[in-house]
Amino acid sequence: MAEQMAHAIQATNLADILERVLDKGIVIAGDIKIQIADIDLLNIKIRLLIASVDKAMEMGINWWQQDSYLSTKARETEIEKENVELRERIERLEAKIK
Repeated sequence: MAEQMAHAIQATNLADILERVLDKGIVIAGDIKIQIADIDLLNIKIRLLIASVDKAMEMGINWWQQDSYLSTKARETEIEKENVELRERIERLEAKIK
């Protein structure tokens, strides 16, 4: 019985922690550098932001809205742009034929 109570308390604490992290946001940053004889061979900068969508948008982060794989609105915009380019290309080709 005691184990079940401890587990329930841990779940509540985990939920509270997750809610706080998503509400406030958390940034994890790190750099990886590989050098041989003071010559940089590889330099990787890692930045990880964990936050809710609302918090991210409040901070000005909204890259997923322009990604055609994540947003139907962005996909429609991309398709419209491609259609315009194709129409222009067809017009140029038809002009060459005449």
